[in-house]
Amino acid sequence: MAAKTLLLASNSPRRQQLLTMGGWVFDIACCRIDEYLLPCEPPAGYVLRLAQTKARASARLAKNGNIIIAADTVVVDDEDILGKPIDQAEARFMLQRLRGHAHKVYTGIAVLCPGDDRLLSDLCVTDVFMRSYSDEEIEAYVQTGDPLDKAGSYAIQHPNFQPVEHIDGCFASVMGLPLCHLERSLLKMDCPSVTDVPNNCQSGLHYQCPVYSSILRVIQAG
Repeated sequence: MAAKTLLLASNSPRRQQLLTMGGWVFDIACCRIDEYLLPCEPPAGYVLRLAQTKARASARLAKNGNIIIAADTVVVDDEDILGKPIDQAEARFMLQRLRGHAHKVYTGIAVLCPGDDRLLSDLCVTDVFMRSYSDEEIEAYVQTGDPLDKAGSYAIQHPNFQPVEHIDGCFASVMGLPLCHLERSLLKMDCPSVTDVPNNCQSGLHYQCPVYSSILRVIQAG
């Protein structure tokens, strides 16, 4: 079976890095969408809707045989959805709000085959426990500019700030693309990975994942 080329509907370097771990061949094409929140919309519905909207918005850029993948990630603290901060002041506020306790990260993915309009969606939720970093650490991190394009104003993989004490769930999802969820969706689209995704993800992120076997169990059973 010839390898299919994916179309990643994202300019995120983090998602590109993660997708490379799966060994899939991919191009990049991203369409801007309105990321408004509907009244009373729950986090799961929000990220899934945006992922699906991104996938469909990018369909016009697909070449024959492309499979489009899109994702959206938000931080949820006390049922409040925290997206990307609008400025440094909001970034400081979010980081102060999150420190020293747990929150959840929701990532929705959408996989679209424009040829027959098949659309598959999946959701990953990870519990994230933040350390009690100082105001001085917050300020130094904010001044790097890194928080401004991150949901919740932080990157779990940032080498200097390192705001996360530990997580319960998928590390890759907190970065923006849960690879095992993506793998099982792509298998349904007859687009298997050519590498060992769980092993590559864990070795690349230096994280012993407690959930990959349960996520991929349906693949193994099939």
